[in-house]
Amino acid sequence: MFSIDRWQEIYYTIRRNKLRTFLTAFSVSWGIFLLVVLLGAGTGLQNGVKYQFRDDAMNSIWIRPGQVSMPYKGMNTGRRIQLDNRDFNAIAKQIEGVEHITARYYIQGEYTVRYKGKYSSFNVRGCHPAHRYLEKTIITEGRFLNDIDLLERRKVTAIGTKVVEALFEEGVDPIGKWINVNGILYKVVGIYEDEGGENEVRNIYIPITTAQMVYGGGDRVNRIMFTVGDASVKEATAMAEQATNILSERHVFSPDDPRAIFVQNAVEFYQRFLNLFTGIKAFLWVVGIGTIVAGIVGVSNIMLIVAKERTREIGVRKALGATPGSIIGLFLQESIAITVLAGYVGLLSGVAIVELISFGMAGMAEQPEFFRNPEINLLTAIAATLLLVFSGALAGYFPARKAAKVNPIEALRDE
Repeated sequence: MFSIDRWQEIYYTIRRNKLRTFLTAFSVSWGIFLLVVLLGAGTGLQNGVKYQFRDDAMNSIWIRPGQVSMPYKGMNTGRRIQLDNRDFNAIAKQIEGVEHITARYYIQGEYTVRYKGKYSSFNVRGCHPAHRYLEKTIITEGRFLNDIDLLERRKVTAIGTKVVEALFEEGVDPIGKWINVNGILYKVVGIYEDEGGENEVRNIYIPITTAQMVYGGGDRVNRIMFTVGDASVKEATAMAEQATNILSERHVFSPDDPRAIFVQNAVEFYQRFLNLFTGIKAFLWVVGIGTIVAGIVGVSNIMLIVAKERTREIGVRKALGATPGSIIGLFLQESIAITVLAGYVGLLSGVAIVELISFGMAGMAEQPEFFRNPEINLLTAIAATLLLVFSGALAGYFPARKAAKVNPIEALRDE
């Protein structure tokens, strides 16, 4: 039940001890402020790492060839591994759980690309239709490459928005137009955006079969990539090992050779970062809560002093019929009021600082790579608030219980 008299008592008690109350409240406010800022910084770091994964599918495995560094079955070291279409087909057919698979054939260097009187230099990549899922390619107009393009070795291409800006006048629809790639004409069938940024939208994608035929690639490929659906880290690791074993058998190198092929398991890599940030967040909570506990200890000590100073008053109250519950309620209310008010100031200050940093970074021409969009989510704010209420109750309970046990006669004798 709300009691104006009790709140007036709390107000007068705080007013009589301004400095003591301020210092105690400041320690609590600083603890919650530090917790909020640290958690905001931790979120900023996590967002920065996630930003690094924006370009490629996070459930993917990437394979590129290397050079044999271990003798195996009578074969010498130093051999370079060359992947080909048969490796691609073997992985696609033999590994269960492959969702999307593509290979790349790189055409070395940047090629001069022309449309009418405009020209510029861009990268040309040969790939399969599933490549769009590995690179998070977003088709904005037309379509991406398809299986018929590969089968018929069509001279078609999907181009990035930067290619469009460089070659086509504003208002001209590139779909259906023929662009000249170093002397060879390709029909534009699609325009794409890419979350990877400016470099990724400067590419020209053509069917890998066309690239191999036109540019003398034979059946060679430079890289094989595939996604594993919703496979767990353990399942994805097993699939990566299976791919290594398939290529080991086909090209005769030891599966344990660390340099024969390089397998990048994005599932495992990303999970490591998630585990790392889970540990970082736990550490930040420990640091923040430890600081808050120091402030709460201060509140508890203050309440013990208050209980000692008001011993005679408590004796009078009990002599007049006050119950232990009312005594405990008075002290709990005072400690919770100080803690929650001070903590709320710290919470608002911490959120304000995090938002100011986020706002300032949003206005930067180029944001840091590994720190982006620091923020405090609603659950964190709720958890901090509940922590404050609990801490305030805990700080006041033990002094309150001690005060409630005071014998009225002994209390009245207290000097």
